Amino acid sequence: MTLSTADLCDQFESELRICAPMFRSYGGRTSFGGPITTLKLFEDNGLVRKALEAPGNGRVLVVDGGGSMRRALVGDQIAALAVKNGWAGIVVYGCIRDSAAIGEMDLGVFALGTHPLKTVKRNEGQADLTVSFGGIDFVPGHHLYADGDGVIVSARALI
Repeated sequence: MTLSTADLCDQFESELRICAPMFRSYGGRTSFGGPITTLKLFEDNGLVRKALEAPGNGRVLVVDGGGSMRRALVGDQIAALAVKNGWAGIVVYGCIRDSAAIGEMDLGVFALGTHPLKTVKRNEGQADLTVSFGGIDFVPGHHLYADGDGVIVSARALI
């Protein structure tokens, strides 16, 4: 999918929620979009793996990791699952690791930064609820679009 968040803003500004500029792009797919699925967790990526093992059908997984900069919630093995299962992208309000390998994958990955330490494995957290960070709400079923200019969300598909 080739998209431009700037063009979408020009055309649909009144319908959009625009996330504060806080993310870096790490995936090999530099622009992506799709329906949102959410997770809320903290320094535990068991639910991330479980979500990405399921068919993605072009969806975007939004992970509210509480903004933690102490552990990585996504690494190359989990990102490879996302590619294999047809996910369009992952947005992590937290860190990832294995960034060089993820940069070679056909997957959009946005995160606050990188960290080499893996998470604990308690399988704790919540799925498919509205999460909030960057000044906006991410609602399951709404649509997220992301590129080098930022992350935007709409209640409906725009592309």
